[in-house]
Amino acid sequence: MMLKSLTFSLCLIATGAVAGPRQATIDAVLDQHVLPRMQLLSESAADLSEAAVADCTPAALRGPWSEAFDAWIGVSHLRFGPAETASRGFALAFWPDTRGRTPKALSGLIAAADPVVGDPARFAEVSIAGRGFYALELMLYDPAFAELGEADYRCALIRAMTADIAATARAVFDDWTGGYAAAMRHPGSGPYKDESEVLQELFKALDTGLQINADLRLGRPLGSFERPCPERAETRRSGRSLENVRLSMTALRQLAVLLAGKDNRLSISLEEQFDVVLERAEALQDPVFAGVAEPQSRFRIEALQQSVNDVRTRAVEELGPSLGVAAGFNAMDGD
Repeated sequence: MMLKSLTFSLCLIATGAVAGPRQATIDAVLDQHVLPRMQLLSESAADLSEAAVADCTPAALRGPWSEAFDAWIGVSHLRFGPAETASRGFALAFWPDTRGRTPKALSGLIAAADPVVGDPARFAEVSIAGRGFYALELMLYDPAFAELGEADYRCALIRAMTADIAATARAVFDDWTGGYAAAMRHPGSGPYKDESEVLQELFKALDTGLQINADLRLGRPLGSFERPCPERAETRRSGRSLENVRLSMTALRQLAVLLAGKDNRLSISLEEQFDVVLERAEALQDPVFAGVAEPQSRFRIEALQQSVNDVRTRAVEELGPSLGVAAGFNAMDGD
């Protein structure tokens, strides 16, 4: 399922209490969560590109790729605004790839020795399936691409991909610092008419992130009891499927607590539920969810998924109303 389907119809609800002053909550989320994490993504992506210029071999780039991808996971729930412009979020992270478009796109580029890799502007027009972190994972970790085509072209392609990731991440960060954050701090003339709509957007990002973890990062490899699908686990080639859940839930924990503001009871309650998720993830010891086909290990993965859903339920039932927003129909519900 494409992440574009993760759209939420949120409606304002009447409420007399909010989790602290609304402006303070918005400022805290931007200053402590959004902007530092977007800066980290931009800087780590630049480091990845610089590393590729120095040495384009997979062995040399796996570390820088992993660090940049860590940063991406930490903002992967923030798909609105600058990440939505020009489909930048999908250009950085085209997943899930339900039709196998990424290997096809990469194979086509390599087979044709497409000169598009020599022109950053033209490469930015390449299909998003052949760009971004997930495509680069294939180039760095998949044996099928280790000897495909000529070595010089593979190197040129990897350098084009890393430069494109860096440019895209920088464009997202520049838009945040160049006006979008200010538009959220001072709603009225921009994309948000008031503080309620800003909080609505931020709550939607939290809800989106929780659902991605439950339904995609965990749900896809779980499949069904009769038909588990471990091959669908996110970034299984690099052995970090579980780590993605841990990093994402850590980031979402921060966002949830910031949104709870001065409501100490709610903050503590949310932190406790996030801690359950993180403890279960730590105890799982199954980095790519290979155990989905074994009853005992599958039960532990399902328990992890349920704990994520429990956090989401608490957020919808308590955090949303405290902010004056509530989640309505979700396009993924019922799938």
